[in-house]
Amino acid sequence: MLTISEAARRAGCSASAIRYYERAGLLPPPYRGHNGYRYYHEREVERLGFVTRARALGFPVSAVADLLCLADHPEAPCDSVDRLLAHQLSDVDMRLDRLQCLRMRLAELQSVCAGGHPMRDCGILAALGGDGPPDAAG
Repeated sequence: MLTISEAARRAGCSASAIRYYERAGLLPPPYRGHNGYRYYHEREVERLGFVTRARALGFPVSAVADLLCLADHPEAPCDSVDRLLAHQLSDVDMRLDRLQCLRMRLAELQSVCAGGHPMRDCGILAALGGDGPPDAAG
């Protein structure tokens, strides 16, 4: 059996992440020693690795719970897993679109001020303060 720090190291996450995953129901309650420490069997560490890898791919906790439930039924068709992945890809695409729009807005804002003048004349600060449109020269 492994301590929480050993399990965290093996799974590539932090001990606080393990405690969070336990509270979220992604991991079963651990065995507790007489000292109150958490101890983990190999199967829990493997499950923790699954959770850690899924979270690293951006899956929300609810989707990880669904994936774990689906993984517990190895004979079932994997259509549901495919749908969850497709949904995650769609979410990533939407976030990328929003980030690209944000990047364009920031670049536009940066273009309103070339620097080299007093702060009171900064077009970026003026635009952020509502004193002028983001495309005002400054």
